[in-house]
Amino acid sequence: MDTGDDVSTNEIAAIMASAEADAAGAISQLKGIVDENKEDMTGSELKRKELAINKLATLYNKGAQINELRALIMSIRPFMNQISKAKGGKLFRHLLDMFLGVKDQLSLQVSTVIECIEWTKETKRRFLRQALEIMLAGLQLSNLKYQECLAIAQPLIKELKRLDDKLQLVEVQLMESQAYYALSNYPKSRAALVSARTTANGIYCPPRMQASLDIQSGIMHAQEQDFKTAYSYFYEAFEGFDSTSSEKNAVAGLKYMLLCKIMLEKAEDVPSILSSKLALKYSSGDLAKELEAMKAVAKSNQDRSLEAFEKALQDYKEELAEDVIIQSHVSEMYDTMLQNNLCRIVEAYSSIEITQVAKLINLPQDVVESQLSKMILDKKLNGILDQGVGCLEIFEDMEADSVYTGTIEAIEHTSNVVDALYKKAQKLM
Repeated sequence: MDTGDDVSTNEIAAIMASAEADAAGAISQLKGIVDENKEDMTGSELKRKELAINKLATLYNKGAQINELRALIMSIRPFMNQISKAKGGKLFRHLLDMFLGVKDQLSLQVSTVIECIEWTKETKRRFLRQALEIMLAGLQLSNLKYQECLAIAQPLIKELKRLDDKLQLVEVQLMESQAYYALSNYPKSRAALVSARTTANGIYCPPRMQASLDIQSGIMHAQEQDFKTAYSYFYEAFEGFDSTSSEKNAVAGLKYMLLCKIMLEKAEDVPSILSSKLALKYSSGDLAKELEAMKAVAKSNQDRSLEAFEKALQDYKEELAEDVIIQSHVSEMYDTMLQNNLCRIVEAYSSIEITQVAKLINLPQDVVESQLSKMILDKKLNGILDQGVGCLEIFEDMEADSVYTGTIEAIEHTSNVVDALYKKAQKLM
């Protein structure tokens, strides 16, 4: 770095040092440097202005001054022509990342990125346009506008395949999978995820991206009721996000690990997972409530208490009911809890009135009768509903008759042999 660059760096550093005591004054000084309009700037002057832009954006971001940050992004476009496209693109993406980091401003963020994409098309900045379109697809996904996300992602995938830009291709294919999953189009979601993983296998995939692929794989396996495989994927994702200090995503992975244990009816494993070395660091802080919610659900499941489960859903509504992945399994979890609760109530009886069961579980009689009927048909309860007297008759578990089982198997094998001989005879005729 030459002397001019040293002076510029020291000047900006001095301004930032004063920002702790006087943020408004520091912003004013940096804005003065950014607003300087001078043609044919020297290398040190360009470096000074670039540093000022970065630091001003940092102060705006720290104060959540999103309108000022947006105005800064729009105002630096002429400056972009004075530096190389690669350096300008990097600076522009960095500013947009800070702009998108401000919470609860999705509408303004979407409109701003769309406007920036139009500008990149006019100035023929192809690589920057692609990066911004990926940002926009991510925003639409966050904004629950899945069709809009797919409308951006699908043509972008074709373009990235032609350019052989595999890292960005993985990112877009993953978003496509997430959008299709949210739309309940599971076959297409699975296909997009397979494509993303296949592409990722041919390149060095950054740990955070690999963890994102793992968590989506876990979600897909959980949707297929393969919770054992899903757990292993969520564990890999949790470790990956933990290693990259991505706290929010790490907690999500841990949360889904606990969900798998509950769905596998191994709720007793939840406390030991939460007390493990990796998980302990997330037991306090802003996201600790997410884990408390899963712990409450696990406890209600272990106690086979439907009342405690409903209380957990009410107490942790934001953490449970508003999580798309958890929500997709809540209904099944409720049925499991209801069945476990019914089993706990009737297990001490050989015969019990359905009205009494409904009274003990505090649910309408028709709901209880329907659930008991389903449990009997699914062979989860060995009994019969005697609707004439309104009772549930519970049978004792009988040991399987080996002679009967063997006879049935022999008949099946004989039937298969006869069918095979008949097909051969048909060919000879």
